[in-house]
Amino acid sequence: MTDLLSDSEYIVDVLPELWFGLVIFALGGYLLLDGFDFGLGILYADADDEERETMLAAFGPLWKANEVWLVLFGTVLFAAFPRVYANLLSRHYLLAFAIVFALSIRGLGSKLREEKDDETWVRFWDACFVAGSAFSPLLLGMFAASWVLGEPSALAPAPIVVGLTLVALSVVLGAAFLGVKTEGQLRETAARRGRIATGVYLALFVLTAAALYTLYPDLRPVVASAPTLLVVAVTVAAAAAFVYASLWERYRLAVGSAGLVAAAFVAFIAYLLYPSVDPAAELTIADAVVSPLALNVTSIFAAIFIPLILGYFVTLYSVFSGPPRESDHYG
Repeated sequence: MTDLLSDSEYIVDVLPELWFGLVIFALGGYLLLDGFDFGLGILYADADDEERETMLAAFGPLWKANEVWLVLFGTVLFAAFPRVYANLLSRHYLLAFAIVFALSIRGLGSKLREEKDDETWVRFWDACFVAGSAFSPLLLGMFAASWVLGEPSALAPAPIVVGLTLVALSVVLGAAFLGVKTEGQLRETAARRGRIATGVYLALFVLTAAALYTLYPDLRPVVASAPTLLVVAVTVAAAAAFVYASLWERYRLAVGSAGLVAAAFVAFIAYLLYPSVDPAAELTIADAVVSPLALNVTSIFAAIFIPLILGYFVTLYSVFSGPPRESDHYG
């Protein structure tokens, strides 16, 4: 253990790698928790008016809090790897603005629909809510793939496939979320949609791996490696568990299984990226990390605030567990 104020040594030798792991953890937390909301928003498209009110009541107390993880991801990335943060935003600034716009219309849609008692008004903002919920994971997947693959354009085939994969995963997560937050016909419909989305996700996951193997020769050893096969095995097993759980109405197991599918997806992203942290700029973790003094001091603050954030979310999801009450209303 070295002096915390040392400008030549880290508190622990693997501190840069731990911060890389924290970046991935924050990204995974966001894709999981807001994935519940994205999926709910997509499934909202063919729900009737009563079901929509129930879905919004389930969604309302949580969605703003879930976006904390996106802020945490950006904060952690900027704190430990500011060059990567700057490179990603400058390289993909249009995509970043598109993500912010999609997230904004999702939030506005769910809020403004209640502001006027007019069918046309409500339908317009409902459409905005659905569109924002669908395009947000699509664009986030494209952003993540462009980062990991070092693609200058997010419109390349692989980022688009990854974006679609994340949309399908979001539907699985949304269906699992509705399983524990709703009852009756809405729950059954969501479970059925979730099983369909699981099959679509597995097909797109395989297509993603095939695209990486075909289009990126440098990644072939990674795609064909034992860790990737382990990710595939975990994904298939977790997907099968989700289907089983939704068929037999074991909805908490379904949530856990869907979460494991998401965790495997994020683990695959991390495995493809490591030890690089910005392939387009050919920056490894060691190249891009801030000075030992800066990272040591930042780690102290992280050690204080990260547990507080985790405790807040455990409390939040405990308080708002189970289906919303009839008195609950979003607006």
